[in-house]
Amino acid sequence: MPFTIPGRVLPAFRRDRRGVAAIEFAIIAPIICLVLAAMLDFGLLLFVRFGLNENVSASTNYAIVNAAKVNSTDGATLATNLTAIIPATVNATVVVNNGPQVTRTNQVSTSSGTASNANSCYCPTVSGSTVTWGAAATCGSACTGNGFAGKFVSVRASTNYSALLGTYGIVQNGTVAVDALVQVE
Repeated sequence: MPFTIPGRVLPAFRRDRRGVAAIEFAIIAPIICLVLAAMLDFGLLLFVRFGLNENVSASTNYAIVNAAKVNSTDGATLATNLTAIIPATVNATVVVNNGPQVTRTNQVSTSSGTASNANSCYCPTVSGSTVTWGAAATCGSACTGNGFAGKFVSVRASTNYSALLGTYGIVQNGTVAVDALVQVE
């Protein structure tokens, strides 16, 4: 004998609204959780990026205030001081006017560069995160493109970051990085 629903039961079943909220919640809750997780992930990523921006900005401001130290005598000390402004847990590279350089990777700093280069003026060009210093130029002379030859400090800070859901175009190869090139003279 086939299963039949009496005539009065089907209309009553259609009008019954008990449990509708639970079903709607079960459908909507995963979507809301995903949106909240994406907001949290993006917020944490921006927090890291803004922190790096703050560190690089403080370092470049210090370089501007101490522009007189961009020379062969004080350049190495200036590079060390600029690197020290950036937290030790952050990888950093500071180049003082194509001369003294301090690179910190995994909390280990190494110094390099030719100190005498810091006495010259340059017309550096930037492509992505790469600074090309070029040949020494006469201080104050016009550079190809725009600007004038002078003394510059390059600061780069980077840290590893693993995004939970996506990189949002900010993380490249698992690294968040901020670069700055500032003319101090």
